[in-house]
Amino acid sequence: MLSRRPPGGRAQGDGRRGSVWSRGRVLAALAVLTAALLLFHRAVPNSAGRLGSLLESFLPWLGLVAVVLLALALLRRSATASIAVLLPVVAWGTQFGGLLRPGAESGARDLLVVQHNASDENADPAGTARALAAADPDLIALEELVAPALRDYQETLAPDFPYHAVRGTVGIWSKHPLTGTREVDIKPAGLTESWHRGLRTVVHTPHGDLAAYVAHLPSVRVGASGLASSWRDESAGLLGAAIAADALDRVLLLGDLNGTVDDRGLAPLTSRLDIPDSGFAFSFPAGFPLARIDQIMATAAVGPIRTLPATGSDHLPVAARVALG
Repeated sequence: MLSRRPPGGRAQGDGRRGSVWSRGRVLAALAVLTAALLLFHRAVPNSAGRLGSLLESFLPWLGLVAVVLLALALLRRSATASIAVLLPVVAWGTQFGGLLRPGAESGARDLLVVQHNASDENADPAGTARALAAADPDLIALEELVAPALRDYQETLAPDFPYHAVRGTVGIWSKHPLTGTREVDIKPAGLTESWHRGLRTVVHTPHGDLAAYVAHLPSVRVGASGLASSWRDESAGLLGAAIAADALDRVLLLGDLNGTVDDRGLAPLTSRLDIPDSGFAFSFPAGFPLARIDQIMATAAVGPIRTLPATGSDHLPVAARVALG
């Protein structure tokens, strides 16, 4: 029988396939790039289309990219790619592994707070109010409050939350007395229409006073040119300045900030306030949550954050405990 083996002694196609070390170099390069984006995302410039902020908005999902690369590396039987994929796995663990661990146990001095963009198109505001009250929080912050839904929230929440304050389209309901409520001007200079989306009030808790801010920052848009977030970033700067100037040491921020805690556009806030110590709690969109843009931050420690069951909104509510001890 005639042999198919060429004069060089190697079966046809072996050279094309290569060894386990020479195969998968493209996959290995993609793995290194993924790890670099996870660890050095701040190096991605924001000058063109705010690509840095766009990356940071979905940064945790790069872990899924690492999983896909690992599957492809195993399919290709590439030792080089399989080892390289360890880099984004370690990088993801460094960035987000802490969010998977259980948070500290709640204390007697903790406040349970709920944040929810209730949606101005919510067809069942009373049902939404009952769902939020069922979590038995101390404070509930709501955005996109519009008439006549506002009346439903007020009437439904009044029995359990006798104190409330509303400014424009944002409001707060509390089991503890509120005083000194005022609007916080976080309106970007380029907006000309009526726009009232920030308030500040003092919550008189059994463990001392707390300055509570409720805010709804401008929306961002993702398009062919990148992320349109200039108004959101400007509003975050105004809010950060207001919080920095607050006379009280204890400050709590609840709101739809239209950005994740990794997004550098929220740096005026995340640089001053603590964020939840564990939990992802992706809150938007409610049907298939991709990011947490509903935030709970404080000068005190913020415990694990979680989502609550869906309401009539396109956002999921989020809840967390804030330590006042």
